[in-house]
Amino acid sequence: MKILIVNAGSSSLKYQLIDMENEQTIAKGLAERIGIEGSKLTQTANDNKFELETPMEDHVAASKLMLRALTDEKVGVVKNMSEISAVGHRVLHGGERFTASVIIDEEVMDAIAANIPLGPLHNPANLMGIKACKQVMPDTPMVAVFDTAFHQTMPPKAYIYGIPFEYYERLRIRRYGFHGTSHRYVSARAAEFLGKKYEDLRIITCHLGNGSSICAVDHGKCVDTSMGLTPLEGIIMGTRSGALDPAILQFIMNSDNISVDEMLEILNKSSGFLGISGISSDMRDIDKAAAEGNKRAIITQEILYAGIKKYIGGYAAIMGGVDVIVFTAGIGENGPLVREKVMDSLAFLGAKIDLEKNDVRGKEVDISTDDSAVRVLVIPTNEEIVIARDTLALATAN
Repeated sequence: MKILIVNAGSSSLKYQLIDMENEQTIAKGLAERIGIEGSKLTQTANDNKFELETPMEDHVAASKLMLRALTDEKVGVVKNMSEISAVGHRVLHGGERFTASVIIDEEVMDAIAANIPLGPLHNPANLMGIKACKQVMPDTPMVAVFDTAFHQTMPPKAYIYGIPFEYYERLRIRRYGFHGTSHRYVSARAAEFLGKKYEDLRIITCHLGNGSSICAVDHGKCVDTSMGLTPLEGIIMGTRSGALDPAILQFIMNSDNISVDEMLEILNKSSGFLGISGISSDMRDIDKAAAEGNKRAIITQEILYAGIKKYIGGYAAIMGGVDVIVFTAGIGENGPLVREKVMDSLAFLGAKIDLEKNDVRGKEVDISTDDSAVRVLVIPTNEEIVIARDTLALATAN
């Protein structure tokens, strides 16, 4: 059975075709600059790369091109669309409505649309991708997998903010959390890797990339996470500020006479690594500059390390201890220095890493010392396989 995974952005459409018999990716591709001059599709299959630069006026055109590439006589991997059994769509925000993945129908699409105020950048694009695929594949079952669903097990003490309760009741303002599919995958995989029961472990997962979040998974359930109503909260990120005193916004807005929208643009796109260092939003550039003695780059590193430590220490306190710490995503998987600096003062938790084992990038490995009471793992995330598995289960349930 072949499952197509679609992740639609505002001007892009990423996809993977996975053969669920062996859970192997048959092809992956990207349609980019949709609705913009210079739009093109790139697809990789069987170590062969195919590129086609052609106008794509909207996501429907991009979806048609995606299917054309997948079924092309020369570069395709399936003979026709009937070989694609179901489509799994990544959707950012499910609000409180969705605690698990669901078959997409009109009611689900209406609910995704209703959550646009909570995910204004992503939900409209996700919805466009769903509608586009439905138009070109009307008889193929489709499943929505929500980034927020895994975090819906959080108790009120973790998701309610210290503002008048009416804002939660009326506007549903609360902590939702993101990267849920990644946290779900790596926490479950950590238990499997260690040969232990998922329900017996207290796990802290650190999804560190251009966007980063940390999650406390207590006996198989998320009990807290660092991102909030939006992906802005938490530790500093590539261009996002992370958590800060909300009065700072008023102070800057009054001082510089800027609007709320302009302020949010700064917090989302000009802050974090880029804003502090003045160099780059890429941690590799920060590390290089810091090694050369750049003071602002060094400060950026130290703020990141301290922020991650605060969450790990806090979540260990909330769960009454920790059994496993997992590093994943671009920085987490490929950043030995980040892992070393974060772990160097966590020995009080019983967590120690072997620096030789830690000298690894992008591989699944236990980097703990033999006598570490807490296992410290590097596990490359695989959100696509989670989406594919959920899609398979729901599409074949009836």
